[in-house]
Amino acid sequence: MSKKAVYQQELEKLTEIFTSVDESKRKLVEGLIEDAAFLKSENFMLRNRLSETGMVKIHPSNPSMQKPVEAAKQYLKNVNSYSVIIKTLNGILNKNILDDDEDLSDYE
Repeated sequence: MSKKAVYQQELEKLTEIFTSVDESKRKLVEGLIEDAAFLKSENFMLRNRLSETGMVKIHPSNPSMQKPVEAAKQYLKNVNSYSVIIKTLNGILNKNILDDDEDLSDYE
């Protein structure tokens, strides 16, 4: 799968999840959705590279000497950023669900 395909797939998935959210909230999180899709596609590529290289370089003659691969550092930064974005988006979804439940309580 290509990086562009992963981006498009994630963008479509998150956009679909937010179809039931209020229009103003959806516009507000549009950038976060795009950033999440970007980070997902970047990590897809980094993960493929890391599956070939590993996350740590080990010195061939002295195995106790190790050094993290730069791609591994970036991968971990991206994972953390992605998880913060997803947590934020999930909070907005949960708020939307609570708002919908409150509207329904008017009829009880």
